[in-house]
Amino acid sequence: MISSPDYVGVDVSKKYLDLAMAGHKVFRVANTSAGMSGLLPRLASLNRPHLVCEATGSYSRLLAREMAGQGIAVSQINPRRVRELARADGRLAKTDAIDAGVILRFAHLMAPEPDPQYDPNAVEMADLVRRRRQMVDMLAQEKQRREHPEALQVQASIDAHIGFLGQQIAEIDQAIARHIEADTTLSRRAELLTTIPGIGKTTAAVLIAEMPELGSIGNKQAAALAGVAPFNRDSGAMRGQAHIAGGRLSVRCALYMASLSAIRANPPIRDFYQRLRDQGKPG
Repeated sequence: MISSPDYVGVDVSKKYLDLAMAGHKVFRVANTSAGMSGLLPRLASLNRPHLVCEATGSYSRLLAREMAGQGIAVSQINPRRVRELARADGRLAKTDAIDAGVILRFAHLMAPEPDPQYDPNAVEMADLVRRRRQMVDMLAQEKQRREHPEALQVQASIDAHIGFLGQQIAEIDQAIARHIEADTTLSRRAELLTTIPGIGKTTAAVLIAEMPELGSIGNKQAAALAGVAPFNRDSGAMRGQAHIAGGRLSVRCALYMASLSAIRANPPIRDFYQRLRDQGKPG
């Protein structure tokens, strides 16, 4: 029988990590490689250490990378879940040390699964996809702004920025394609995804970058992670309308656009969509 891990709650900030361990006071180390090296002797005394922190983007990336090199499990969880637990416990105060303790309590209650093994190629891929999304959003904003100003200089400035963003997006697309082609695992996943009618290269890149769990989880888990699983809203005799909630917004947006294409190009999806519409489901 495998013993349960020794969880460590980690509150991550730009400069520091505050760590809570059962039976110990909360302590702090620098969020640097040197700080991680100083942390390892403390973790060595634990039985199967498992670090749990909130998903904080780039601030928790060093922790994931350094712990992966030592074979130590790390779980990055949605910050909202931790705050809801704190409110349920009546913990209204918020400090780094308190947050570390709440994360530790969350870990013991929820026993989160370890994140997939840290993969620098996957991280770089996610950065490229994220940057592309940012530039696409900026391009849409500039196109909306183009409709309003009358000053020729302002129009020219917007047009120049639109051209620049279009060029940058094209370059990012090329970089994403090269990155996928250079990695056998990513290339195979992209090949599988694009065999689905309605899934193009851009959507495949988003799924590869934003849902690394694909292939290792079931369909219901995947739907929940993507934020497309409907949740009931029933109470007593009242039967409310089910709605999707939570999940990863970028993935859901990509799948929405892909589903519009699939309704036209993928017969099983088209037939399924039509059956739902015939049942009175909203478009």
